[in-house]
Amino acid sequence: MRKTWLLGFGFFSISITWSLYNAFVPFFLDPYLKSTALIGFMMTIDNYFALFLQPWIGNLSDKTNTRFGKRMPFMMIGMPIAALFVILIPLHTSLITLVLFMMLMNLAMSVYRSPTVALMPDITPDSQRTRANGIINFMGGFGGILAFGAGSILYKANPAFPFLAAAVITLFSLFILVRFIKEKRDVIVSSPAERQPKIKLKGELDRTTILLLAAIFFWFVSYQGVEALFTLYGKHYLGLSESASSFSLTFFSLFFVLFAIPSGWLGNRYGKRKIIISGVIGLFVVFAAIPLAKTVLLLRILLALGGMCWALININSYPFIVSIGSETSIGTRTGLYYLVSSLAAIASPPLLGLIIDSFGYGSLFIYASSGMLLALLFISLVKHDGKTASASTEQVPANL
Repeated sequence: MRKTWLLGFGFFSISITWSLYNAFVPFFLDPYLKSTALIGFMMTIDNYFALFLQPWIGNLSDKTNTRFGKRMPFMMIGMPIAALFVILIPLHTSLITLVLFMMLMNLAMSVYRSPTVALMPDITPDSQRTRANGIINFMGGFGGILAFGAGSILYKANPAFPFLAAAVITLFSLFILVRFIKEKRDVIVSSPAERQPKIKLKGELDRTTILLLAAIFFWFVSYQGVEALFTLYGKHYLGLSESASSFSLTFFSLFFVLFAIPSGWLGNRYGKRKIIISGVIGLFVVFAAIPLAKTVLLLRILLALGGMCWALININSYPFIVSIGSETSIGTRTGLYYLVSSLAAIASPPLLGLIIDSFGYGSLFIYASSGMLLALLFISLVKHDGKTASASTEQVPANL
């Protein structure tokens, strides 16, 4: 698992950059845009890039063959360019330059995001991928927590400092990846591009894949809606202060990070489908129970349980979508995974906002619970158990 921890630096840098971007870019937009809805739309640019570019780039990386490998060239091109525009964002001089730097940063990150994710199953045996996904999500989650903690301190000193730090971390992570991961040497399945079968998106959409993608879409619809509007729910429905509402949501994130690695082990041991179903049922119960919470302590306990359940779902879903395809279609399936999650991220917050405008904030967790029920329906129809044949006999590495 040493290579997995090293690859985790890629996820660490991506998570820090996105967390800082989502936390502070709205402050840069606020003086120029009076409409909160328009600011919210501008903050979804990354999801539109993910929607249209990442499936194509993932498919392109499957067909790429260079002396650096299939995925590494995309990182070597995208990460330095992304670092440059991350630095430039707080140095904007007008709305036009701000939006230009935002779009170019998102474009650069779209170049390497799918290939970075796809490199994990490339260098990891199928029987270890759920645990490996737990490790890289642990590092990504830690990066997000670090971004909110240290980033706030740096931002108070100078709004440009957190973005400069993110750029330095991105370049350092690229150095770690290039220095210690040799794709040609480390890849599990390596076949020259000219001998690989042609991978078509349509050919990957069998019944099992479609059902699993539908389940992924609906649990992300629930998650993205709660993530986007929970702080307003806490303020307007529960009567919490803005800081208390925001701090409450960190319990969800913290326990997701803490349970990331155990979730990967459980998925590998008992099967991804079974563990995902357990997480979906658990998160449905949590979302249904939150409106009944009468104290902040109980609310935070429920959110902590929700973070654990979300780890059971999220850590196992990507290895599951990869495992039901061929080894040569990993990049394509990575793109499909990001396609449906990005669709959910684009559709859910405005749809939930319309529902709240019509029925009030009390409808938030009815909406979220309904999404989890639909996800449960589709994942229950999947026949593949997501369990690797050798998992039951495999020993847990001591260095995990």
